[in-house]
Amino acid sequence: MTFTTLPDDTLLMLAWRDGDEAAFAALYRQHKQRLLRFLVHSTGSAASGEEVFQEVWLTLIRQRERYRTEAKFSTWLLEIAHSRLVDWYRRNQRHQWDHDLSAAANIPDHCPLPEAQAANRQLQQQLSDCLRQLPPEQREAFLFKEEYDLGLSEIAALTGRSAEAVKSRVRYAINKLRQCLGGDHE
Repeated sequence: MTFTTLPDDTLLMLAWRDGDEAAFAALYRQHKQRLLRFLVHSTGSAASGEEVFQEVWLTLIRQRERYRTEAKFSTWLLEIAHSRLVDWYRRNQRHQWDHDLSAAANIPDHCPLPEAQAANRQLQQQLSDCLRQLPPEQREAFLFKEEYDLGLSEIAALTGRSAEAVKSRVRYAINKLRQCLGGDHE
């Protein structure tokens, strides 16, 4: 891959790694809303999502010298987010959550989640309730696929699981969501 064919995020990350603070500001602006919404959904609360969000960016800052262009910037950012989420689950001994997901719906972004595409508020709330019922591993795999449009192999690399395990998690998540939504929504 030549320098001129690198994606914009990669160029920004390389510029920031080399000391360009404006490049970091651009990366942050570009990824903050989507990442925060993902973390709020993953943790189940705005406060916890924001806590993990801060940890992700602090880790990224500390590890910026290690960035390599072999992976997309967003993939590297999600690897960090996944690691911080695992740490958060361990610290909080969380396996299921019982928080209100409406905070995630209030995070503005031009990249809507599936519930933001729902035709009405009732369906949006129902989908949030159904997401809340998924086991964390299924919810994470589903959100990586839907929020970031990642393929199974990319999710497998991020989570340290096999592609088959990820495929199963996504399939189970989709089936549980369909069942929870009454099977009428695809």
